[in-house]
Amino acid sequence: MTISSHTLNPSAEAGFSPLPGALEGDHWIEPLRDGTPVLIRPLRTSDRELETDFIRNLSLKSRRQRFLSDFKEPSEALVDQMMNVDYDKRMAFIALIHDDGKLREIGVSRYCATTDQTHCECAVTVADDWQKRGLGALLMRHLIDEARKHGFKSMISVDAASNQAMRELARHLGFTRRLDPADPSQAIHTLDL
Repeated sequence: MTISSHTLNPSAEAGFSPLPGALEGDHWIEPLRDGTPVLIRPLRTSDRELETDFIRNLSLKSRRQRFLSDFKEPSEALVDQMMNVDYDKRMAFIALIHDDGKLREIGVSRYCATTDQTHCECAVTVADDWQKRGLGALLMRHLIDEARKHGFKSMISVDAASNQAMRELARHLGFTRRLDPADPSQAIHTLDL
């Protein structure tokens, strides 16, 4: 899968400005299916508040599907875990828009190397009010491309077997699906890279 990248221009119509820090230059402004432009870039340490607000604002259903558990507020430990990226074995991309003059995170995709270091586990989450617009696929394409660049051989996702949206997205991206033999309430999606 090839991802088109765009050089970010500070005066771009979307109104986003260049971002300092690790992986500077790795960001894209891409249209959703309806033409709405979103900024996709690597998660940065300065994004902690954006990430916390993103998790907090997910519906209970979306939180359950992403974290396979229920909670009202993200704990500091959970946010620490979500912010723990090294841009190699642990990577995350976020999607941002302008909302009332502030940047708002509306989606995130991430991977983490498994113990054998040749495979990675992935996840993608999209804000409830931005679902069904193609954002999950955009985020995952960037993540898949990055995993390939870092030499991973396959990518897996473990999800609730009842998560129809993930099932459709995984099929669209070329993942294969099987029920977890140890827990048939979970599905394992696998993509050879």
